[in-house]
Amino acid sequence: MPDSGYPWPISMTRLDNGLRVVVSEDRTAPAVAVNLWYDVGSRHEPAGQTGFAHLFEHLMFEGSMNVAKTEHMKLVQGAGGSLNATTNPDRTNYFETVPAEHLELALWLEADRMGGLVPALTQETLDNQRDVVKNERRQRYENVPYGDAWLRLLPLLYPPGHPYHHATIGSMADLNAADLATFQAFHQTYYAPNNAVLTVVGDTSVDEVVALAEKYFGAIPARAEIPPAPDGRVVPSTGVPATETVVADVPAPRVYVAHRTHPFGSPGYDVVTVLAAVLGSGRGSRLYQRLADGERIAQPDLVGAYGVDLAHAPAPLIATVTARPGVSGQRLAAGLAEVVDELVTVPVTAAELDRAKALLTTAWWRQMSTVDGRADALGRYATQFGDPATVADRLPAWLAVTADQIAEAAAEVLAADDRVTLIYHPEEKP
Repeated sequence: MPDSGYPWPISMTRLDNGLRVVVSEDRTAPAVAVNLWYDVGSRHEPAGQTGFAHLFEHLMFEGSMNVAKTEHMKLVQGAGGSLNATTNPDRTNYFETVPAEHLELALWLEADRMGGLVPALTQETLDNQRDVVKNERRQRYENVPYGDAWLRLLPLLYPPGHPYHHATIGSMADLNAADLATFQAFHQTYYAPNNAVLTVVGDTSVDEVVALAEKYFGAIPARAEIPPAPDGRVVPSTGVPATETVVADVPAPRVYVAHRTHPFGSPGYDVVTVLAAVLGSGRGSRLYQRLADGERIAQPDLVGAYGVDLAHAPAPLIATVTARPGVSGQRLAAGLAEVVDELVTVPVTAAELDRAKALLTTAWWRQMSTVDGRADALGRYATQFGDPATVADRLPAWLAVTADQIAEAAAEVLAADDRVTLIYHPEEKP
């Protein structure tokens, strides 16, 4: 077992305004990855402001005080770099990978939109990006088969008022109702240096990055009070399984089974991560062997199980299968439930455990093989756990999981009376 899942150097410096600056030097190639994690996601959104965190993912590319609209992308791409941003319930992050000589450009751009977005935000830009988000909702969630599964699973897993009850895409009614001043206030509240982690990985040094961070971010004032997200760590069990059946324009029946487990980063979630690989990763998994290859009721390429890595509440474990022609949703749901239940009664074999750990090891080193993958991981661990160096503990924790721990975890978190089941049936057509 490796001693560490992260063999590169790690440094963290805190500027006077609270910005944490994480640096990991790697001179292998003349490139750097810049990754900025803001501790704001959909879990922070107050009632009536759902979708705000995700909308800002779009607005942050629409110009700031010293950068014209669309210029951020043009400057990074013109320098030979790539860039993007993502939002999830826990955070929003912005990232670019550029040739090392353009590190200063990337940091200036990020600083300008942290400290200078609000003066440049206009009603026209807001309205335009609201329309973009509406189109995204239609394209990703409403007009694709099974696209709304996540929107349906979250309220089944987490009760009203829980910070994970709604999806990051949010409510179009909330986005339409809010005025420009409300959006400006949201940015001023959460897009502050003391609510962010700046990570740089690659062909640079700690001294260079800290000096540039001080130069461009140092004058941005800290936010005195940043409201915390509601506490979602406890989700009372109802003792009653929740099932939703959907008739939609889908090509075949599909079933999702979901359970609340443990927060990402906890020892319990490490066990669940290995359990999910045993259950649903690849052709050697229990789901594939039983339902796709054995009983042949599930389509081979549409079988899987995975944890959703949420850090501030019991994170969901989701298993999903899609039916072969002629197989009903009820038959598929019964087969999926049987395989999940057998994780409690049928011990995981040494071969299953070794295979799951090998898959997780490969996935881990695949992420660590790139500077952008490492920058994102360090930003996560600094933001969510306060110490980027704890990233090195994750892979060893997975590799230390035992079959007995998996059986115990299955008995604890996979109870049928606390299960969420979502079943899609195709519409009947003439």
